[in-house]
Amino acid sequence: RHDASMDRIRPVPVDSVTVTTIMDNGADLLAPAAAKARAVTFAGPRPASPVFDSGERFEGLVGEHGFSALLEIRRGDRTMRVLYDAGLTPFGVRDNMRRLGVDPRDVEALVMSHGHFDHTTGLEGILADLGRSGIPMVLHPDFWTRRRLKLEGTEPIEIPTPSRSFVRGSGVQVIEEAAPSLLFDGGLLVTGEVDRTTDYEPGMPNQQAWREGAWVGDARTADDQAALIDVAGKGLVVITGCGHAGIVNILRYAQKLTGIERIYAVIGGFHLTGKVYAPIIDRVVDAIEALSPQVIVPAHCTGWSAQVALAERLPEAFTPNAVGASFEL
Repeated sequence: RHDASMDRIRPVPVDSVTVTTIMDNGADLLAPAAAKARAVTFAGPRPASPVFDSGERFEGLVGEHGFSALLEIRRGDRTMRVLYDAGLTPFGVRDNMRRLGVDPRDVEALVMSHGHFDHTTGLEGILADLGRSGIPMVLHPDFWTRRRLKLEGTEPIEIPTPSRSFVRGSGVQVIEEAAPSLLFDGGLLVTGEVDRTTDYEPGMPNQQAWREGAWVGDARTADDQAALIDVAGKGLVVITGCGHAGIVNILRYAQKLTGIERIYAVIGGFHLTGKVYAPIIDRVVDAIEALSPQVIVPAHCTGWSAQVALAERLPEAFTPNAVGASFEL
């Protein structure tokens, strides 16, 4: 974890970043493109079908309970493409990338928000396409943790554990750090472990981890990390996976870590769905409203109630997400 007494780590400002949602819980081709979002387009293969006599067939995008985003970061004449998370199914993210005209081989780095299966299973398809590329893959050491969920009134459910041998054998360069990491000559900052400073964000209280031969509480989910980009003259763009660290904790830590107070955009999962989180939604929305982001795109595990609250309180900033939505910042 980053020591708060250390010097700040300020990312090098970039000219722009385009964040394209490769995977989220839903796809909606008829959703109107907001002023902040580019309309969904298709450039992938469209095979013929005997169902139709004429007209062009459209290859639909697939939604699933997972998250993945393509970050295209520009500075001068250089563009770096980073894939943040990999979705729930082995080939969903890979196939959506192809349908959107994105070649997985153009990706220059992988960043994993945490080790849960709805963000990691798609590595199977992505790493197969990449081959032994040697590109960096940034993750927290707890990414490999064996975990289970202890839900009220049910037997514990063990969830899939990421395979070290599979990932390391795929040919990527694993960067395993609890501390922050910099990519793109300082243009992309991965937070590493986030400080927990609020007294109301509970983490994931129904989660347990296998440590030293026993199941123990693992509400903290220490591997939860965000990606930060400083867009010149605008402020920080913050990308989250599930936000198990607490979205307010993440945003405040981003400010403390970088020394940049202005939050320009927040895109990703805020993990506010379900009865555990319902009581804190108003406090979370209060804190986010105080930060006045210009763009807020709650996705994946944010939940309907929190989405509605954010839309009502930050109507100018709020934009609903969908697979294929592209935000030019």
